[in-house]
Amino acid sequence: MRSAMLIVTPSIAIPDAELIERFTRADGPGGQHVNRTESAVELRFDVAGSPSLPEEVRARLLARRDRRMTDAGVLVIQARRFRDQARNRDDARDRLADIVREATVVAKKRVATKPTRASKERRLTGKTQRGQVKRTRSRDWSHE
Repeated sequence: MRSAMLIVTPSIAIPDAELIERFTRADGPGGQHVNRTESAVELRFDVAGSPSLPEEVRARLLARRDRRMTDAGVLVIQARRFRDQARNRDDARDRLADIVREATVVAKKRVATKPTRASKERRLTGKTQRGQVKRTRSRDWSHE
């Protein structure tokens, strides 16, 4: 028996009522069987309108540059990895939980640093050496 909630973290659970699943015929291997069964799953989750997500998690999810996110803020996950519907359904739900779980982690602020004097000198030395190598490759046409 499947639970009526998708547990993401101990504090975040998404009710099944907020998930829209559509089953389609999958492409790929399977022979004649693949033409008769609808084993692929398209899972839709309205991130923008979900009351079960904390505001900061919702903001992080919507800010992600993810091709699976529509302009309306709906996350669309397609699962067709397996040949049976139940495994594809579980796969889609697991991937959704992973995506939401990643959004719960606050990214560390990057601290801007300056390059050291030694690293600047190494870079300039390398550029000079590279220029000398290129200079030796060219033919000198001045004396002809």
